[in-house]
Amino acid sequence: MSLSVLEPIAAELIKESMTYASYKAYMKSLIDQGNAAGTEEGSKMLAYTVLNQQRMHRVEKTCVLEPGLLEQLLGLEKPVIWLVLTEPWCGDAATAIPVMNAMAAASPKIKLQLLLRDVHPELMNRFLTNGSRSIPKLIALDPESLVARYTWGPRPQPAQALMQAYKANPARQPYADFVASLQLWYAKDKTRSMQREFLNLLS
Repeated sequence: MSLSVLEPIAAELIKESMTYASYKAYMKSLIDQGNAAGTEEGSKMLAYTVLNQQRMHRVEKTCVLEPGLLEQLLGLEKPVIWLVLTEPWCGDAATAIPVMNAMAAASPKIKLQLLLRDVHPELMNRFLTNGSRSIPKLIALDPESLVARYTWGPRPQPAQALMQAYKANPARQPYADFVASLQLWYAKDKTRSMQREFLNLLS
């Protein structure tokens, strides 16, 4: 980690963050209000948010934590804050955050909190992925020092490899087709890759 990453997070950010329930309520409010739908870009973001609400519900119903990961979660000795940078329109976040919530619910040591990336660019700039503001980005914080212990994101490594291959040759297929193929990978993977990566992180 770089020095900027090792600097403590401002305590105010924790106070501003949302719980999983409040994040879902925020998403619902955007959908109910048709927020920002007056522009073409706003309409796209709203459509993504509607789709992601459905994705989150599906992951919540189907995600089953593997026994080894459950054992690791229950055996955690030190408390930790999982501060996650996200946005309701992000498809990767819609798949990953319900799994994070399931893991946090399984461990009394984990507190899951969420922040909007676009509201906190300074924090996002400290935790870039290959120079990109990719989300979701989980920052595991020591509750007392608010220094990062480890990070995860924006997606499981096999999915990240798919993204990197697309970016290396974006002319190979339309972006919409790539996104569909990425979501198909998520559906087939059934959160297993993400769970294995967290098992390693927590070991």
